[in-house]
Amino acid sequence: MTTPTDKPSAWYLLTQSPVRIQLLLFLVLRTVLNTGFRMIYPFKPAIARGLGVEESAIDLAVTARSTLGLFSPLIGTVGDVRGRKVAILAGLLIFVGGMALVFLLPSYPTVLLAMIATTASKVLIDPAVYAYLADHVDYRQRGLAIGITEFGWSGAFLLGIPVVGWFIANAGWSSPFLALSVVGVGLLALVYYSLPADTPHHEAGLSALRRGLAHILGNPAALAGVAVGVLISASNEIVNIVFGRWMEGAFAVQLLTLAAASAAIGASELIGEGLVAGLVDRIGKRRSVALGLLIYAGVSLLLPVIGVNQDGAILGLFLFYLGFEFALVASLPLMTELAPQARATLMASNGAGHALGRLLGSLIGPALFAIGSLGLNALIACILNLVALALLLLFIREQPAG
Repeated sequence: MTTPTDKPSAWYLLTQSPVRIQLLLFLVLRTVLNTGFRMIYPFKPAIARGLGVEESAIDLAVTARSTLGLFSPLIGTVGDVRGRKVAILAGLLIFVGGMALVFLLPSYPTVLLAMIATTASKVLIDPAVYAYLADHVDYRQRGLAIGITEFGWSGAFLLGIPVVGWFIANAGWSSPFLALSVVGVGLLALVYYSLPADTPHHEAGLSALRRGLAHILGNPAALAGVAVGVLISASNEIVNIVFGRWMEGAFAVQLLTLAAASAAIGASELIGEGLVAGLVDRIGKRRSVALGLLIYAGVSLLLPVIGVNQDGAILGLFLFYLGFEFALVASLPLMTELAPQARATLMASNGAGHALGRLLGSLIGPALFAIGSLGLNALIACILNLVALALLLLFIREQPAG
């Protein structure tokens, strides 16, 4: 359970808190996992060539792994049923197995299995990490704690992906899978020896799953929190799925320009996570999410206005993803306290909500773009964020643990 401290400061959390070592471990762990998850996108052509398949086959694999996220509540509840440490170790074992399988038997089926294994590992590990931090970090510091571990998302893009590119260029397309499996084994050992064992608080088996889901379904604030996650992710994916096509069509951009846009997105993610770590605990979680959604909605509406030229488009995308990252990451510490009796299950359900939002956005986005170019996509993204803001204000109240 959460243990309050008389020193709810960033300095205390980073230098004296008993969980400071776990924070660093979780940061490294999530950077590695997210590298394995995100490397498919920039290196899809190289992987497809190595496998001798069309890129569309890799796209199908991405869709297949995305559907697994919809089952997050069933998988992620392991953190409540068996304990946080067991869930993290199980996720790492799956990750290592999937990565090693591709190197040992390089083929399209093993790449598909590895992609699904990576998603399964995240579905197990991410809710367990959030729940562990909620168990051990005072609510007044939780925005900072979760913000630190969220650097693993942008860190994968800014640090992990360049390393993967170096491996592919110098040792072949399958070499990063071996490297990630080796690093995963090291992380297994670190988690096993440095993460204290925890005792599950609920009965094991299906009864625990039913109890956790029933607690969430009977909690309007928790349901509203999941719905907010669906809307945030859908609004992002509606633009994310078409921005490359928009820039190519509007400005006849080359590959280097798209790379610059990708770098701007990576920088916005890093800054957004940094703002969450530095501000959310000071101004309040609910207020931070509301502010983030309001800014995100405004930037969404202005995106086609700002993007009248190539430089404006990159600036607009930077602001759009900055608003998205801040709103999304700020919502995580708020979610951890909406259903304390089923933390891992709720955070897994939240992950399923984000997966559903991305799926809906990927289906709706191209159709909207075909009707009204980027302007219609941006308008719908704005509306979805305003609906999310309304749900937040109507149904969610901040109730700090203590």
